[in-house]
Amino acid sequence: MDPIFGNLTLLLSRWQFATTTIYHFLFVPVTIGLSVLVAILQSAHLKTRDPRYERLVSFFGKLFLINFAIGVVTGIVQEFQFGMNWSQYSTFVGNIFGPPLAIEGLLAFFMESTFLGIWIFGKGRVSERIHLLSIWMASLGTVLSAAFILAANSWMQHPVGYSIDKATNQAIMTNFWAILTNPLFLVTLFHTLLAAAMTAAALMLGISFYQMKRSATKEVFALGARVALIVMFVSSLAMALDGHVQGQVMVKDQPMKMAAGEALYNTAKGASESILTIGNLKDKVIFQVGLPHVLSLLATDRWNGTVQGINQLQAKYEKEYGKGNYVPVVWLDYWSFRIMAGIGVAILALGAWGMYLMRKKRLDDSKWFRRAAIAAMPLPFIANTTGWIFQETGRQPWVVYGLLKTSQAVSHLSALDVGITLVGFTLLYGVLATVDLSLMFRYAKKEIQAIGESAEAGEPRHDEEEELGSLIY
Repeated sequence: MDPIFGNLTLLLSRWQFATTTIYHFLFVPVTIGLSVLVAILQSAHLKTRDPRYERLVSFFGKLFLINFAIGVVTGIVQEFQFGMNWSQYSTFVGNIFGPPLAIEGLLAFFMESTFLGIWIFGKGRVSERIHLLSIWMASLGTVLSAAFILAANSWMQHPVGYSIDKATNQAIMTNFWAILTNPLFLVTLFHTLLAAAMTAAALMLGISFYQMKRSATKEVFALGARVALIVMFVSSLAMALDGHVQGQVMVKDQPMKMAAGEALYNTAKGASESILTIGNLKDKVIFQVGLPHVLSLLATDRWNGTVQGINQLQAKYEKEYGKGNYVPVVWLDYWSFRIMAGIGVAILALGAWGMYLMRKKRLDDSKWFRRAAIAAMPLPFIANTTGWIFQETGRQPWVVYGLLKTSQAVSHLSALDVGITLVGFTLLYGVLATVDLSLMFRYAKKEIQAIGESAEAGEPRHDEEEELGSLIY
């Protein structure tokens, strides 16, 4: 058995980190995306004085706060695990990994928390412009938080701006600016922010169509559906273009990940893009659908460009790094990539369909589109999860690409210790999932007052303010 999977402590530690990370990342895109959408809606209200925008801010602001609160709780566990389960890794990269995470906590998190407090409790107490600025600053804080975390993660994928201290065998930062301008970081950040916008917009679109069945609020959520649809279509289209750029960066910096994601075992010119393969991905293919030359075109911008294969890269890495298995789990990378890409295409198609209906002024009354929009709400979450599975497992056996293997990074713990915490975290996160889903369903299904049944637009509503605050505190 491969030593990466033969060590039970290592295996359980990987499962624990994967479980907590995947769960935490369910909330991150919604928090980032909804913060921007709520800020856009509030800006539109200040400019137009249309009371529908105010209703949408109130409604989707509650969902944003629920995700923010649960995301904070689940994110705390992540940083503790670096020291508890991956102490060898922390020792090796602490000089580089520490600064971005410290800046994220001291700058970005406190920034979003502070301005979020002003937004929750400041309505009617600060000017409308200051109140609007507070949600935009909180949104900027969520973006910066993601940026510094992704900068650290991208360094693990493609180390830059460092040297190795021969006395301590630790990585030492030599150029912080190089880390912040890492090409992989830049494309990953853009891709993640677009994914956040698409996820939040798809959620907002589905909920809006669900709420539109209620005659008293149809005009409010019809507006929300149009805003969400435009954001979802634009972000999914931009993601497709950015994915192409990201793939080319991957071919240059992590060719084995690309080869595994395409199940390309031998180097090829004019390589085909595999759409679907049934059977053994290596040598026993039962059925396969591919697009000739497309992989080469996407990877190199040339019709007959050369794409390196798994077997040739394995031989190359053995010469460079010594004997060992440098091939990730091919079936996992192959299928996670296709699920992610397939969902991206489906959401783009849904967005194009919706834009057509909106142009024809048939969006609000389309029964089939309403059903599709509601059914599509879980899809971005699945795409985000499979995308990160591909991103993280595709660099195995490395935890820091080319420098430190995952098997060298784990703490000296017993399998029993890790197993107990794995079960504990799974149960705890199960409870948090129940709480989050129940709150989301409760507030997503909650009726809002029709326009004209409440205070005039711009007048403070302290009952709503207190309810917003209670969601966090």
